[in-house]
Amino acid sequence: MRISTFTLALPTALLALVCSFASQAQQTDMTFFVTSLGMGKGADLGGLAGADRHCQTLASAVGAGQRTWRAYLSTSAAGGAGAVNARDRIGQGPWQNAKGAVIARDVAQLHGDNQLTKETALDEHGALVKGRGDTPNMHDILTGSQADGTAFAGSDDHTCSNWTSSGEGTAQVGHHDRIGLRDDAAARSWNSSHPSRGCSSEALAGSGGAGLLYCFAAE
Repeated sequence: MRISTFTLALPTALLALVCSFASQAQQTDMTFFVTSLGMGKGADLGGLAGADRHCQTLASAVGAGQRTWRAYLSTSAAGGAGAVNARDRIGQGPWQNAKGAVIARDVAQLHGDNQLTKETALDEHGALVKGRGDTPNMHDILTGSQADGTAFAGSDDHTCSNWTSSGEGTAQVGHHDRIGLRDDAAARSWNSSHPSRGCSSEALAGSGGAGLLYCFAAE
C-alpha cells in the first residue's frame, strides 16, 4: 500500500499543534516572568509607566495581555512625590511562571521563603534566562529595592534617577539565579544583591546585566 508523505507528516503536525496550544494555555495562566529583553536604553525605562508598558507588551505578545502587568521596581522620593515600594505595586499573588510553577503564594512569601531560582525565574516564553556561567551573564535584574521590597531612604541613587537615566547614577539589582561571587546573603538575593556600575547598557552589562525586569500580574 502506498502511503503519502502528507499522511506520514500529519501526526507530527498535529502533535506540534497540540504542544503549541498547551504552551499558550500555560502562558495565559502566567502571572510572573522575567523580561526576555531590556528596553535598549540601559536603565532609562521611561519611569515606572514605561517599565509597566514593557511588561504589558511582552505579556500580550504571548497571550497573557488580559492581565494588568507591573514591573517590580521601587522609586525614590523626588519632586514632591513620595517613594514607591516595588512590593506595593504587584498585587497580592499567587504568582506562577509560564510553565505553571508557583514562585510565591503572596507578598510575604515572595520576600521570604519563595521558590525563585534560575529554573523557575523564566521569561515570558517559558525559557531560561542566562545567568552566571552562561554567555553573556544576564542575572542582574533591575529592582531599585531593598530585600523587603521597599525603596531606599536617603539621597543616594539606587534607581538611575527613578528609571529615567542611561548615564549617571546607579541601580540596585537582584540575581534571578541567586548566584554571586561571594557566598553571602546579598549575593544570593533575588531583588537586592548589589548596585550596578552605572545606568548605561554598557555599565549594566559590566556587572552581568541586560536591563531585564521582573514582571508581575497585579490584577
